[in-house]
Amino acid sequence: MKVLGILGAHKEHGVTRLMLDTVLKQVTAPNTSEIIYLEDYQIKPDIKGQPNPVMDQLIAKLTAADVWVIAAPTYWGGLSGVTKNFFDCLRQRLVRFDHQGGTHPDKFAHKHYISLTNCYAGKWENFLSGITDASFRTIDKVLTAGGLIKVGEAVQTSTWGLTELPAKKVRELSKLGQKINQATRKDDQTVKRYFELFFIVAVMAFITMLLQTLCLKALNLTLGFWSNYISFVIIFFALLAVTLHFFTVVKHKRK
Repeated sequence: MKVLGILGAHKEHGVTRLMLDTVLKQVTAPNTSEIIYLEDYQIKPDIKGQPNPVMDQLIAKLTAADVWVIAAPTYWGGLSGVTKNFFDCLRQRLVRFDHQGGTHPDKFAHKHYISLTNCYAGKWENFLSGITDASFRTIDKVLTAGGLIKVGEAVQTSTWGLTELPAKKVRELSKLGQKINQATRKDDQTVKRYFELFFIVAVMAFITMLLQTLCLKALNLTLGFWSNYISFVIIFFALLAVTLHFFTVVKHKRK
């Protein structure tokens, strides 16, 4: 298995590189790893009828790798420009377009990825405001559109003047890197996701029944079958929508 580190920072040997190196150090033989520094490439989008040797070279590396480790800092609350530019130029080759312009996973489907980012903001500032969330969401949106499977993510806060990663963060990144050696070519998380979904639905149903009972008791009301059913459905799906939104959109590593 081959692991490709993609460094999308303006500084080649800064905090982002420290994070990436820490993860890749856990890649053990016979697995191999390689790093590409995006600033070394003049990345431009494909223009019909014109050759694009830089993108051809990068696509060859992406195709050969089984796991991509995206390491990019968060600037002004969003993904670094060089990484965003890379994703923009990759768009035509990452997915397959149908006759209506819809996107579908293509040749990169079932590969795995890890996302790493960092910011100047402090741990609790990022935890409360989610400054780095936009970076993670962009990476997730792009790569899942291509059919890649997420292994995990990590963030380093308070990077102003930082020259060495805290021991706790090194342990977290090392643990994340160890997961690479266990990644399989196909998604083996299906059963786990079914259990998670079952648990979420079971908990939401319990909370719905509890809220419904408390409201009826407080209002001293007795509902018929259909009124009871409709109120249950409304409460249940409102809670389920909030929960799924939290787990799929909001919840990211923040400290």
